[in-house]
Amino acid sequence: MNSAARPIGDHLREWRQRRRLSQLDLASEADISTRHLSFVETGRAAPSREMILHLAEQLDIPLRERNVLLVAAGFAPIFPERRLDDPAIAAARRAIDIVLAGHEPYPAVAIDRHWTLVAANNAIGPFLEGCDEALVTAPINVLRLGLHPGGLAPRIENFAEWRAHLLARLRRQIEITADPVLEELNREASAYPVPLAPPRPGRGQEAHELFVPLRLKTAAGTLSFVSTTTVFGTPIDVTLAELAIEAFLPADAATGDALRRLAEDAA
Repeated sequence: MNSAARPIGDHLREWRQRRRLSQLDLASEADISTRHLSFVETGRAAPSREMILHLAEQLDIPLRERNVLLVAAGFAPIFPERRLDDPAIAAARRAIDIVLAGHEPYPAVAIDRHWTLVAANNAIGPFLEGCDEALVTAPINVLRLGLHPGGLAPRIENFAEWRAHLLARLRRQIEITADPVLEELNREASAYPVPLAPPRPGRGQEAHELFVPLRLKTAAGTLSFVSTTTVFGTPIDVTLAELAIEAFLPADAATGDALRRLAEDAA
């Protein structure tokens, strides 16, 4: 799907099918005729740049792939992809650092589209205790760290629920992006051995609740977290569009107290 050498119609048809839309569905949402959409998909009509971007918006295609569509149709890509140290997005990088620091004494990380760690705040220490050196050596993949038996897995008390939660998020991301790197990461992580754990009475429905907590055994005791994910609202840069901030909040008073004590000790 990432090959710009394919006709633009093939790209659009594949994204439409991935979104489980018929030609009639997409034509109605895009306010164009089904006949015109059919001609675009079969190559009988050449879409304008504006039409490509309009259809991409209706299909919720990632910015990176919108550039691919434009190139496939003979247009120049319009969404830049800058490094995080590029002066042009220095303000955004400062904003990320401010958000991470402002979340302390609670842990928070920034990750890219492949779950690679971009930045972390000073409260992340409990997550790294006892992990294999290879897993915490840059570049660090946060999903691999969380599910690998040499990472957090043996210390997560509700590992089955947390594993199911992370893999469901990953698979949803694959549905949205069609990213082959994420597909390979999914195959790898799904094949990790699952540590045996005794059943916890009354907790069997956790995966179906509003959120799945993370209960992590640490030197400070068992810490219980809920997590939230923040993305840039209206990014016009590919790199920013693919960044996410994962923030962990204490799920109980004891966890909050423990994290504040850790921060005070570190200071």
